[in-house]
Amino acid sequence: MSQTLAPRRIPAWVPIRYTSFCLALLGTGLFFTAARFWGGGWWWVGYGVCLALSVLGVWDMLQTRHAILRNYPIIGHFRFMLEYIRPEIRQYFIESDQEALPFSRAQRSLVYQRAKGEPDSRPLGTLLNVSAQGYEWVNHSMQPTKLTSHDFRIWIGGSPDAKAEGASPCTQPYNASIFNISAMSFGALSANAILALNKGAKTGGFAHDTGEGSISQHHRVHGGDLIWEVASGYFGCRNDDGTFSEEKYIANATDPQVKMIELKLSQGAKPGHGGMLLGPKVTPEIAAARGVPVGVDCISPPTHSAFKTPTEMMHFIARLREKSGGKPTGFKFCVGHPWEWFAIVKAMLETNITPDFIVVDGAEGGTGAAPVEFVDHVGVPLQEGLLLVHNTLIGAGLRHRIKIGAAGKVITAFDIARMMALGADWCNAGRGFMMALGCIQAQSCHTGHCPTGVATQDPGRQKALVVPDKATRVANFHKSTLHALQELVQAAGLEHPCDITAHHIVRRITDTEVRQLANLVMRVEPGALLGDLTKQHNVFRQYWPGASAHTFQFAPPPLAPSAPISIKEQESLVAS
Repeated sequence: MSQTLAPRRIPAWVPIRYTSFCLALLGTGLFFTAARFWGGGWWWVGYGVCLALSVLGVWDMLQTRHAILRNYPIIGHFRFMLEYIRPEIRQYFIESDQEALPFSRAQRSLVYQRAKGEPDSRPLGTLLNVSAQGYEWVNHSMQPTKLTSHDFRIWIGGSPDAKAEGASPCTQPYNASIFNISAMSFGALSANAILALNKGAKTGGFAHDTGEGSISQHHRVHGGDLIWEVASGYFGCRNDDGTFSEEKYIANATDPQVKMIELKLSQGAKPGHGGMLLGPKVTPEIAAARGVPVGVDCISPPTHSAFKTPTEMMHFIARLREKSGGKPTGFKFCVGHPWEWFAIVKAMLETNITPDFIVVDGAEGGTGAAPVEFVDHVGVPLQEGLLLVHNTLIGAGLRHRIKIGAAGKVITAFDIARMMALGADWCNAGRGFMMALGCIQAQSCHTGHCPTGVATQDPGRQKALVVPDKATRVANFHKSTLHALQELVQAAGLEHPCDITAHHIVRRITDTEVRQLANLVMRVEPGALLGDLTKQHNVFRQYWPGASAHTFQFAPPPLAPSAPISIKEQESLVAS
């Protein structure tokens, strides 16, 4: 099919794309002439501006890196300027309240309001589409309860009334808030951010996870409760060759400020991926916290060197717990291959060593920068990972010995309630507390150019984050969120968030159908995985038999030998 081209109103020989360059050249000549003949400072200013633009235009046409600038000298720079501020233009002028990701304007505004202590009530009803597929709500009771406090807590590692079970049990149980600061390292966050987070945790009586960057001097200033994360780089407890140092571990783990030890296997942002902090970024402060040389590339390998099998991992956890003086010790991971998780559970059964807690990190979580493919397509989302961990422990008869934390896009009271309905005992938040510090979701954390001083090591930028003010906001956000959770629990007629089950949450399936989460999610009966698997979910039937406490590899049981088939039977099969 032939097409008729639209007629051109401007002749083809007219170089429209060079208009700005030509105007700059023309202006240079005119202003120079005017300045020579008529004098006056303003003519020379105009001449200088036009001359600078003309030189820029010549440079644009001669450079070989950007085709746009070669074809559109001078004016092509506006394209890069607009592209640079595109996120801000979209965020402030275009996007709707419910549109942006990873967190919408409505979600961010809620955090800001609660952090500032402002009213967070909303008039004229919900902005959500209650008819949309996936919409969820909490059913309320005709007899709401009245609770005296929103300071909801759980014991981890046993309790004063019930000692922990198993080999090498915890002897210093920790009474934790059900809402805590997720793992974020000093180095990823600024010194002022760490100071404000820890002071807020101290004020509000909740815990602050150090992240894999270990315990810095800034974590110690205000004395807030710490969860020390021990990762594959063993920062804060490593020998010069990167292996685990028991002596250095004991020095940090026995510090009274450290309340729990968390062995990091993987994280939601980039599970199965190591990391490297380039030498120029390894400042004396970071080097001191991590136990690495100043100015040398700091490697965080993807796997641990202290253990190679699930059984060895359980013995390592027992060693960490014993050397800490009996503090609650567990591990954090983003669920991956189900048989690897099943192998860990089988190691618990075989050794009678259980972690005091497990933190399930969802693949949708993560405050750190990561490769796009890992951010978008690697790891199990929080809901599915949490359900698998919770049900496996029930089926293995171990759930009562292990508390479960959940991390991944948890910022509101409903988020906490929903995770607890799916099996969590407490929740962690990273980005929520970053927003309480003032994060505006500029998504420039990895550049060092954070506009609010939260995720940068630039001394000038982080000065913008005033520690006393932001610490108050961190404490306010925690307090207001748990107060909102208290009201949800009361409305449901319950006494504690741990009483929330999947029967209390309802999900819309279609325009005409809604179902309780209890009827949609996996459920396993206590001890069911220790017997007949034929009636269990397919993931258990398929992978539980092939998981071994002595390897992370999948090893399906051999097929039973079958009787030889006769010639007559073979002919019958072929004919059929």
